[in-house]
Amino acid sequence: MIRTVATTPYDDQKPGTSGLRKKVPVFQQPNYAENFIQSVFDSLEGFKGKTLVIGGDGRYYNREVIQTAIRMAAANGFGRAIVGKGGILSTPAASNVIRKHGAFGGLVLSASHNPGGPNEDFGIKYNVGNGGPAPERITEAVFARSKEIDRYLISDGADIDIDEVGEGSVDGMTVEIIDPVADYAALMETLFDFAAIRAMFQGGFRMAFDAMHAVTGPYAKDILERRLGAPGGSVRNFVPLPDFGGHHPDPNLVHAKELYDLMMSAGAPDFGAASDGDGDRNLIIGKGIFVTPSDSLAMLAANAHLAPGYAGGLAGIARSMPTSAAADRVAEKLGIGLYETPTGWKFFGNLLDAGKVTICGEESAGTGSDHVREKDGLWAVLLWLNILAVRRQSVKEIAAAHWAEYGRNYYARHDYEAVDTDAANRLMAELRGKLADLPGMEVNGLTIAFADDFEYRDPVDQSVSRHQGVRIGFEGGSRVVFRLSGTGTSGATLRVYLERYESGPGRLDLATSDALAELVAAADEIAGIARHTGRTEPDVVT
Repeated sequence: MIRTVATTPYDDQKPGTSGLRKKVPVFQQPNYAENFIQSVFDSLEGFKGKTLVIGGDGRYYNREVIQTAIRMAAANGFGRAIVGKGGILSTPAASNVIRKHGAFGGLVLSASHNPGGPNEDFGIKYNVGNGGPAPERITEAVFARSKEIDRYLISDGADIDIDEVGEGSVDGMTVEIIDPVADYAALMETLFDFAAIRAMFQGGFRMAFDAMHAVTGPYAKDILERRLGAPGGSVRNFVPLPDFGGHHPDPNLVHAKELYDLMMSAGAPDFGAASDGDGDRNLIIGKGIFVTPSDSLAMLAANAHLAPGYAGGLAGIARSMPTSAAADRVAEKLGIGLYETPTGWKFFGNLLDAGKVTICGEESAGTGSDHVREKDGLWAVLLWLNILAVRRQSVKEIAAAHWAEYGRNYYARHDYEAVDTDAANRLMAELRGKLADLPGMEVNGLTIAFADDFEYRDPVDQSVSRHQGVRIGFEGGSRVVFRLSGTGTSGATLRVYLERYESGPGRLDLATSDALAELVAAADEIAGIARHTGRTEPDVVT
């Protein structure tokens, strides 16, 4: 029943920061998904008879690839596959299942916040035994193998019914279909004071959670409405759809504008939140206030002790390099370590496993803790709810108090999407070529204090990651960062991160666009964005 199928390599299967992402028609090419999955298995050792977790975000083509992955796992010698019912497993839930069940690893089928549909995006990511994304040594081995692969192994067994909880088998491998929500919800109950949050809702607290027709819908519906007692209808767009209802499942102010407009209206509920395609990102909006992901990380870290799971304090905080320094000030006051890493959640894994940090975050709306080894959108929402229940203040009041104590890092990210790849690479190469000459230069009234190409040495295993983004720092603490994103599927995405710090009273309530205006002009002058890309405005501002 096991076949060895001859194949030829594809040259474009290099995993990015979160696995391999391409358009659906690319994955539908003959043997394309099979080649990549086999390349993953060929790059691993010691999994014979072990457990593999398989699940995804319900996007178009998920169900087909899940059946392929099950049959290939059986053919390659795994002893058990754990699959979310309907193929559904949010990325953080998959991480939890891997950890709870002692699995060897897992295949997460998602393109995260990217759109879904017959002509949209698909992705495959391998997670290791700690529940986190595969480190670079594995992804590099997978890419090397994908360029040489000449065969893959697959069972001829029939498709498994993935829509009913229970057990089956394929060529001697047990296939267990599980409730995708149960293990995750049980974990959340150990971390947060559900009784306090439930009492807050009983007292009239209202919220709006937009699941964006993505994977967190079943999770949010079960936890927020059923277990915590949020009023019916609090969770919107909760049915996962293969094309996310024709919308872009990225929880930012562009794609979640309906939620933003609601929260800025006179009849706004007390709290608004959203999550993305695979459930690992979050958007936090209070009544009349948007909380940037960088500020949310800092505020969650400063208040985490109010939740039972973090009552003993934090070991440390980690943030990606482009994320603002707001969390640094919290770490300094708490007397704990602050670690600045490259973009990509996999870089937090070693720090979490070594017990150096408890909470991690990225400016791209990802926040999480040591409860799993992925960022976790619904976890961030629940921690905010726990803090609101204990402090009995509004989001706006909590933010104002935080800025008064720590100062405010005005922050924005400008995304230039689907830029010609050659043009984007020329921009970055030119920028890197003049780094040595930039310090001391005055640009748009700002004096450059330092300029470098960020390099990270992992404090746990001493591995080095180079060329992780160009940093331009100015006198007074302002900063601009340039990097190319590894999460798109067509062209290149140039990301420009802008940050300005203000500490004094009277400067804490500026409009973000006004606070950053001179930095925006300086960034274009330094990098020649318009000259290289032909763009005079970013596609997305967050």
